[in-house]
Amino acid sequence: MDWVHLHLALNHLPVVGVLFVFGLLVLGICRGSEELKRLSLQLSVALFLVSMGVKFSGEQSAGVLFSEPSAVVKPLMTAHEDSADQAVTGAFLLGVVAALGLYRSRKTKIVPAWASIGCVILGLVTVILLGRSANLGGQIAHPEIRALPAEPDEE
Repeated sequence: MDWVHLHLALNHLPVVGVLFVFGLLVLGICRGSEELKRLSLQLSVALFLVSMGVKFSGEQSAGVLFSEPSAVVKPLMTAHEDSADQAVTGAFLLGVVAALGLYRSRKTKIVPAWASIGCVILGLVTVILLGRSANLGGQIAHPEIRALPAEPDEE
């Protein structure tokens, strides 16, 4: 298994995982369940660590693919890399707020409201950023999902 295979295998975890954790946190808030809120914060920290692995494997696999980039693929890879930086920043901020919330709740086992609200907001932003990055990454190897240029109007 090389870096490209590892990156393709790992990259789905943060995308699907953050969406799942976001839903779990919202459910925990709606039900008033401290256990669900704490679990979602713990998983948010874990997903940040996974996101770092995905980012690292992506940087390594870019070196393999950039050795012979086509005129079409190089701009797609650059756009994907830029969006991945933003997505990892979102996952990092989500992980930091989650870790701080867990630290503050270590004695009482009650997640502070600021941590829940912060993680909901950052979770939503991170879901969007990861989805965008995944879409751009998918366009590298799947030309069928690339935006096609508009056809000229027939007159």
